[in-house]
Amino acid sequence: MKIPSEGKLLRIFIGEADKWQGKPLYESIVLLAKKEGLAGATVLKGCMGFGCKSHMHTAKLLRLSEDLPIVIEIVDSEEKITGFLSLLDPMVKEGLITLEKANVILYRAG
Repeated sequence: MKIPSEGKLLRIFIGEADKWQGKPLYESIVLLAKKEGLAGATVLKGCMGFGCKSHMHTAKLLRLSEDLPIVIEIVDSEEKITGFLSLLDPMVKEGLITLEKANVILYRAG
């Protein structure tokens, strides 16, 4: 698979407890990205954060949260990312989605 050197970086900010059809939303998004043939996806779990409701989510021992921040990053061509965005719309009920230019330096398998 080849990604053009001028790609797009899609970031999806959601909560760990968010669901889609009974499964974790982050898992559903990554599986859909794979099914749609995107170059790859990475899920990052945050230890602390807050969103538009200003509710603090943290992994500190005294305030265990079951809804830690999750960021999903996907890099691919603008065309593939744009097509994928329409599939995300019904899935992401709460959260933030950003899109920015990504200069792809290297993408290869061993």
